Amino acid sequence: MTKPSKKTVYIVDDHPVFRHGLRHMIAAEPGFEVVGEAGDDATALAEIRAVKPTVAIVDVRLPKRGGIELVRALRSMRPAPACVMLTMNAEQSAFNAALDAGAQGYILKDDALDLVRLGLKAITAGTFYFSPVVSEWMLNRHHKSLLFKEKRTGLSALTPTERQILQLVAENKTNREIARELFISPRTVETHRANTCQKLHLQGAHKLLQFAIEHRSEL
Repeated sequence: MTKPSKKTVYIVDDHPVFRHGLRHMIAAEPGFEVVGEAGDDATALAEIRAVKPTVAIVDVRLPKRGGIELVRALRSMRPAPACVMLTMNAEQSAFNAALDAGAQGYILKDDALDLVRLGLKAITAGTFYFSPVVSEWMLNRHHKSLLFKEKRTGLSALTPTERQILQLVAENKTNREIARELFISPRTVETHRANTCQKLHLQGAHKLLQFAIEHRSEL
């Protein structure tokens, strides 16, 4: 019976002592193998293109263009390695930039030797992994994303009742059915629908239904 192939890892960090410690720790983990390391982004990009690792562990602050630009370049490769970013400083701006670049993991260096094992297993299984201390940033990021979507689509201008009616419109319910469910008159439903169409700049008999279905997850 053949053994399952190991997941390959490439380390990019400009501190040789830290790289050595990380390499030693990963080498002791069954199922993973370090296939290279570099101290700057240019060397790393060339070598990663050659060895095609499963995962690249990248320091945020690197000489030359930096770790975030390296991750952006790596994620455009085919096949692209999964990318875990390491950082000394807990900065939400760097966290957001890392995720925008395509990173699937973000770990503080203070936690690295304890959490990189968990991060590698999670990321090679197809999920994301972050140091617990930055979990609140992910919630903030998600909240800001929802607010942006609402502002862009015009949903933020709707009243609670208009949003509730829009949810029921997405279920393809008639004005009479919506009226019965909300204990209001069909004429009131018509008024709310007309106001919603005006706020969302929708015209046409089926535009409100189409919008409601497309944006159901945001309601």
